[in-house]
Amino acid sequence: MPGLSRFLTTSPEDYDGLRLVRLPFVPEVRLHLADDAIVLEARLEIQSGMTFHPFWANAWAGGQALARYVLDRPELVTGRRVLDVACGGGVAAIAAARAGAAHVTANDIDPYACAAAALNAGVNAVTLDLVEGDLLDGDGGDAEVVLVGDAYYDSGLAARMTVFLRRVSARGATVLVGDPGRGHVPENWLHLLRTYRISGLGAAQDAGITEVSVLGSVR
Repeated sequence: MPGLSRFLTTSPEDYDGLRLVRLPFVPEVRLHLADDAIVLEARLEIQSGMTFHPFWANAWAGGQALARYVLDRPELVTGRRVLDVACGGGVAAIAAARAGAAHVTANDIDPYACAAAALNAGVNAVTLDLVEGDLLDGDGGDAEVVLVGDAYYDSGLAARMTVFLRRVSARGATVLVGDPGRGHVPENWLHLLRTYRISGLGAAQDAGITEVSVLGSVR
């Protein structure tokens, strides 16, 4: 894909519009994030001739909270097969790998997100299996734990994600969701596992968010 090589160069200082950042809320993890996501989006569209929304270039609050929770509760993933759906830059997947998961698959429909997740996995010295494409019509395959960090931002996607996660849960897998209260997670479905008080966490447009939760199919 045109322009993809810019994100796969060997020297971090060569990444066009990206910088390597240690996340304050999850200091165990470093990610390549955009200096300016809007400028990066425009550059990618010019390079590829397609419309892009580089969600992977921000460390969204829900994804960081989910990563924090997984690192603090490694027994949830240790020795288990984990799938991170709508992985973006891979923060939750990387956290699962660092917490001792036996195998971690990171999935996104955006090929640039998969490239970014692979890049981020490398700088964090973990191995991810990257799968590009839409998995929401399935049931998560053989994953024993399915992670969703901040994907409940749109009503249409939320509806599909909920049906998918109900299938995942019905076959006995654990579901964990990071959500900063965007209003699309169905009520009275998942258990509230942890709430974090935050300030200025994640993308610039989320500066007003002061609370983010982790929800799960098991307590």
